[in-house]
Amino acid sequence: MELEYLSKIGFTKGEIKIYTALLDIGISTLNKIQEKTGIDRRNIYDILNKLIEKGLVSYTIEKGKKTFQITHPDKILNYLEEKKKEIEETKKEITPNIPDLVKVFNKTKNPIRAEVYRGKESLKALHEESLNYPKQYWIGGNSTVESNVDTDMKNWFNHWMKRRAKKKVMMYDLADHGTYLENFKDANLSKHKKEYHKYCQLPKDLKSPMVILIFGDKVAQILWSAQPFAFVLESKEIRESFMKYFYYFWKEPW
Repeated sequence: MELEYLSKIGFTKGEIKIYTALLDIGISTLNKIQEKTGIDRRNIYDILNKLIEKGLVSYTIEKGKKTFQITHPDKILNYLEEKKKEIEETKKEITPNIPDLVKVFNKTKNPIRAEVYRGKESLKALHEESLNYPKQYWIGGNSTVESNVDTDMKNWFNHWMKRRAKKKVMMYDLADHGTYLENFKDANLSKHKKEYHKYCQLPKDLKSPMVILIFGDKVAQILWSAQPFAFVLESKEIRESFMKYFYYFWKEPW
């Protein structure tokens, strides 16, 4: 059985291998686990201890011999609930300190900052950050978002769009000519207003595989692909320059 999805909740490859082996074999000795996984014995002990600490593996000792087995799979959900509580408690502890961290950050940061975001999780983090601002401006690329992004990322983006609207973050979408984001292909102004979305098209000859996202003083140049990539500049001057380009082509929606 393939259990790679466990990596999404923090399981290492070794933990997944050993958990899968115990699931397949049942009650098992260390030797059987090693035969099944090919993992070094010393590493197996370390991984088993971590799984035991998580409540996902138990062991018994009979005649001086230790055997291992997984606990009921429901324990995975219990583990998630415990992690959720830990995260909430940590969040409560950290939140009051964020303003002080921001003050120090603002004092030491350069007037022009450049950052590189590589991979799906980094792109998600960039989009989440944009929700901290009341307005965001998009230039080009809707056709590439539709065609180059895998299903999981599309589903995440659609969910992100709903959360953006719920937070009342206005999205000004200056899209490639003839392209639209999913669920925004009609001219129903009441729907767009409800979703905090305004739409306009670039001229036909200005299509580009790159998407530009502007929020706060950040200008993110994004390439949606199997391994998405973004180059982000943070500068008031650069932001104002891109906004002049944006407003040059922007017209009233529809």
